[in-house]
Amino acid sequence: MNAPFPSTTQNSSGNDPRLPLQLLIAAPRGFCAGVDRAIEIVERALEKYGAPVYVRHEIVHNRYVVDSLKAKGAIFVEELDEVPDDVPVVFSAHGVPKSVPAEAERRKLLYVDATCPLVSKVHRQAERQIEKGQHILFIGHAGHPEVIGTMGQVPEGQITLVETVEDAAGLAFTQDDDLSYLTQTTLSVDDTAEIIEALEARYPQIVAPKAEDICYATSNRQAAVKIIAPKSDLVLVIGAPNSSNSLRLVEVAERLGTDARLIQRADEIQPEWLEGVGTLGLTAGASAPEKLVREVVDRISEWRLVEEHPITAAEENMIFKLPRQLTE
Repeated sequence: MNAPFPSTTQNSSGNDPRLPLQLLIAAPRGFCAGVDRAIEIVERALEKYGAPVYVRHEIVHNRYVVDSLKAKGAIFVEELDEVPDDVPVVFSAHGVPKSVPAEAERRKLLYVDATCPLVSKVHRQAERQIEKGQHILFIGHAGHPEVIGTMGQVPEGQITLVETVEDAAGLAFTQDDDLSYLTQTTLSVDDTAEIIEALEARYPQIVAPKAEDICYATSNRQAAVKIIAPKSDLVLVIGAPNSSNSLRLVEVAERLGTDARLIQRADEIQPEWLEGVGTLGLTAGASAPEKLVREVVDRISEWRLVEEHPITAAEENMIFKLPRQLTE
């Protein structure tokens, strides 16, 4: 640990009074392929159709991104009834219940679906499980747009939300029931594994999805935090308070015994946070642009002599295709 910060003691760099700080920057971090695609969909829709383009819900959970798109002519609304009849509308990356595109078609709205393909994959799995007569136990967080969208893919009463191990223990199903499970794509890998273990122990007959639902980007970002957190005195996570994957990164660090803070922008950082911190970990949720990471580094550099160390947990090269209506 360093001496309490701030200090005016000269360090090894000569006359610079700033104390050194080792900065471990996680990789992968920030935008994933689904977020890149969703943002590009809104930007291409604005280019093709002209402003305004309406967007149902935040396209991704990041205020900086949303404000940037607003400045280009996007208008964000909560529901379709706020969208006029003669303008295009984009559905967010988190996915929507089937009732939303059905209503858009009834109104003959021009709509573009920016649902992340990995979320769409979960939607298709839900449909197949229902076709097989299985009741779905869906592991996720109540009220999250992705959960609302996935649960809205199947008839009411045929899917049950499971948020915790305690929820799993309280289910009224028996080992004679046809059950399957799916998960939200942005959950904690470790927490989800515990819930799945509890479900499989109680219901040996439960059918798992063909492939893990937690997306590669969520898993990779959590893996990177697992590397940097034990080496850090504090971990900063750039992300929105309503961003599930960002909140999970904070939890991962804290579970490893390291203090962690969620921030949206660099101006939230207080110099006293760095008191006694010799090594700082830094990452960003999947909806946070790299610009915000550099902004944080610049702010910290005002107070400390920063030495950056990228820590790579995985390489990412995933690219998702854009909807055909925007490329033709």
